[in-house]
Amino acid sequence: MSEIEEIRVDLNPAQRDEMMQKTKRRTVPQIYIGETHVGGCDDLMALDAAGELKPLLAGGA
Repeated sequence: MSEIEEIRVDLNPAQRDEMMQKTKRRTVPQIYIGETHVGGCDDLMALDAAGELKPLLAGGA
């Protein structure tokens, strides 16, 4: 199983700014699987509903 890294952008303004530049979003969580930016929780759920989450987790995307 892969490791989950949690980055608390609410505690570090510089990291929050970096997240906003990378994702163009202000909300949290912002989810990455590997180098792929998934988005937030709703985006993750939509990816799963579309059958695209498991292949991404398996490294197939």
